[in-house]
Amino acid sequence: MSDRRPEAAVLDDRLESPTGLHEHVKLLELRLRKRDEQRRAMLHIMGDLNEVNKRLGNQRKAMLHILGDYEKDRSRLAGQTERLDNSRRALLHILQDSHRSNLRLEDSRKAMIHIMGDLRDTTAEIQRREQELRDKQEQLVQAGKLATLGELTTGVAHELNNPLNNIGLFVGNAIDLIELDVSDGERSVRELRNAMQQVGKATEIISHLRTFGRVAPVSREPVSINQVIERALSLMQEQLRLRDIDLELDLGLAPAVVIGNAIQLEQVFINLLTNARDAMADSPRKVVRISARVGEGVVDLAFSDTGPGIPEGLEQRIFDPFFTTKEVGRGTGLGLSITYGIIKDHGGTIAVANRPGEGATFLIRLPRAPDDLPAPPAV
Repeated sequence: MSDRRPEAAVLDDRLESPTGLHEHVKLLELRLRKRDEQRRAMLHIMGDLNEVNKRLGNQRKAMLHILGDYEKDRSRLAGQTERLDNSRRALLHILQDSHRSNLRLEDSRKAMIHIMGDLRDTTAEIQRREQELRDKQEQLVQAGKLATLGELTTGVAHELNNPLNNIGLFVGNAIDLIELDVSDGERSVRELRNAMQQVGKATEIISHLRTFGRVAPVSREPVSINQVIERALSLMQEQLRLRDIDLELDLGLAPAVVIGNAIQLEQVFINLLTNARDAMADSPRKVVRISARVGEGVVDLAFSDTGPGIPEGLEQRIFDPFFTTKEVGRGTGLGLSITYGIIKDHGGTIAVANRPGEGATFLIRLPRAPDDLPAPPAV
């Protein structure tokens, strides 16, 4: 039957006996050992907890650093993302602008093609008009030459009349010798030879007129200025003689050779001589002076007269087409204009040195031909 008494009463009964006391001591010792073991276990647990807490603290600090680094990385990533978005938007704008630029370039290319086409057409039209202008200028030059030939009719007729009269005289003498049966064959041959010489002279005059009157070729070749002046004087000399005009020539010793067109240059000199002839119509002293000088790479010519000179203020207009100081019906106003155009086409210049009341001097400067070119043929 079990003991139902309180535990304290049971313990008191055991303590009263020696055996019970001994067991009670053992029990207490056992309990103390258990308590020590529990305490030591608790100390180990507390040490482990402390180590865990330290590790957790370190891990917390590491986590805080990681979180800080993460926040920094997140901020940098956000900034980079924003920059990438900005770059993407900028790239889109650039691509849009490039597309618009390509469209504008395409429009510009099309416009340039149209412009080039228009420019090509315009250039062709300009070339066509320049050719027409050159043709008109050549026609004008030719008309000026024919007008000059018309004015020289009297002098040329006289130049031809002399050899024709001489031909008639020499042939008549030969016929008389034959009819009179004068046996002087040598004299008859001499008379016929003289007649042939006069035929040659007349032929030379006509050939010169035909050469001067034909359309001048546009070719350029070495030309002797002295020879061209002499040929111009051969046509004008009778005109000057009939008007009691004296001629003074000072052509120098050095050969004056230019690259040009002999027929056109002869027309220039005839125009200037004709102009001087008309200018001295009422002058008490009538002298035409022609001089030529060879300079460094140039040939300078001067045509002077003793007329009244050019009215003051008109020096800049005398080379204008259709401008003339002559009376109505006595001039076309084309001579000096044609002269200016020919000299300019030869790469030269022409100017006037005016002395009102004392005459005028036309100064011409032409490029000199290189010394290594062959000499021009004799005319």
